[in-house]
This record gives sequence, C-alpha cells and structure tokens, in this order.
Amino acid sequence: MSASPALLLFLYCIAIACFSLVGGLLPNWVRMTHTRTQLVMSLVSGLMLGVAFYHLLPHSMALLPEPRAADTAVWWLMIGLVAMLLLLRMFHFHQHDFSSEEGAHRDHHHSHEEPAVHSLSWVGIALGLALHTLIDGVALGAVMLGDMTGGAAGLAGLGVFLAILLHKPLDAMSITTIMESGGWDRSARATTNLLFAFMCPLGALLFYFGVDFIAESRNLVVAAALAFSAGAFICIALSDLLPEVHFHSHDRTKLTLAFLLGIALAYGMGTLEPTAIHLSH
Repeated sequence: MSASPALLLFLYCIAIACFSLVGGLLPNWVRMTHTRTQLVMSLVSGLMLGVAFYHLLPHSMALLPEPRAADTAVWWLMIGLVAMLLLLRMFHFHQHDFSSEEGAHRDHHHSHEEPAVHSLSWVGIALGLALHTLIDGVALGAVMLGDMTGGAAGLAGLGVFLAILLHKPLDAMSITTIMESGGWDRSARATTNLLFAFMCPLGALLFYFGVDFIAESRNLVVAAALAFSAGAFICIALSDLLPEVHFHSHDRTKLTLAFLLGIALAYGMGTLEPTAIHLSH
C-alpha cells in the first residue's frame, strides 16, 4: 500500500523545508570543515547526476510520443543545462564552501579574487538560489505527475526528492553565511532562511496543481519539465564537482568513493519507485 502522489508530495515538501531550515542554522551549531563539505558535495553531485540520467530523463522520454521522444527530451535537457549555466554566470550563487581551509587551498589560484568573493551581495546569491530551488521544485512536481501517469504504486519521485533534500541545506548555508559575513543580524538571517526554505515546496506545489490548467498538453508539459530539470541537475552537479577536480588533489579516494556512492544510490532507488513509468516503452 502506498500514499497518494499528492500526500507524498506534501510530505516531501515538509521534509525539504525542514532540512533547508536546518542548513541555514547549521553555521550557528557546527563548523563545517572543507573536507566534510566536499564529501557531502561529492555524494550529492553523484546523486544528482544519477537522478538526472536514471530517473528524470527516462521519465521524460516515457511520456513523449514516438518516434522522436529521445530527440525532444535531449533538446529540453540541453535547454535546462544552458539555462542553469546562464543563471550561474549571472548570479555567481553556487558557492558552498566558506571554510578557512578552502581559502588556503585556493590561495595560489584565486588570491586576486578573494575580495570579490567576500563583497558579493547576499541578495544576488539569494535570488540566484531562489530561482535554482524553484526549478528543483518543478522537477519534484513533474516527477510526481510523471509517476502518477505511470499508474503504479511505490515511492514516487524518491530519487529527485532525496537529491533535493540533501542539497538544500548547502544552499541555505551559503545564504546565511554570506549574510553573516555582511554584518546582518540573526533575525534577518532567520527570516531569509525561512523564506528560502519554502521556495522549493512552492515550485513543486504550483507545478503539480497548476499543470491541470493546461490539461490538453499535460504529458508534453510534464515531459519537458522533467528533461529541463535533468539538464539543470547535471549543470549543478558538475558546477560542484569540476572546481574540486581542477583545484584540489587532496582526499581524492574519499571524494571519488562518495561521488560513486551517490550514483549507486540514485540507481538503487529505482527499485523503490513505480516501475510502470520505466517500462511504458
């Protein structure tokens, strides 16, 4: 017996909001070292890549009409990747590691950029992350609709949910850390953290319940959203991974194993999700 997709989505949204809130408060409770942060980022990056290729893209192709389902899905994937890349270029928001160790690791490469990093407005970072997290919400809402269309029981959207759940604390921590370094008091940081925590649930619920207003092409809209989200997930995952690979040689084995574990988790979670959507072709 399984919960209805709508109930499951509400539970997912509550969990994501809570984890995001905790992430924003984390700097007040524990000091995240560079290695710990990079291990989490490597695990989540592997999970996001796995979710993009094992869940979002196949779901999208399953909902698209033949014979050009693959071509259409890949086009939307590319649009999502480019759109997220442009967001990253515009707002420079995807920086999760603010430890003193990180500064030491990159002194040789980025010493001339440190003032620019610390002078970044938290508003720009928050805006970029808000758009990013709304896209995450659309991904969650779309995959729940895709699984519902498949008509099978199971933990619908589990892979997408877990990828977002583990990623949101890092995003929230980025905003509150930048605000703290800019001199904002705890009340302002808490308010911003609370607003950010509900952005992903907002995107998920708006898409899930709003797509019915365009019911005539519902499957096409959901399929496009899934492929678009796959591209966004790939871009975000690589934006976390590539700087680490390029600038650091420490803890290579641990970070690689964490990355591979994330991919394995994404693949393994397919056994807990509805199967009909994967078999519809």
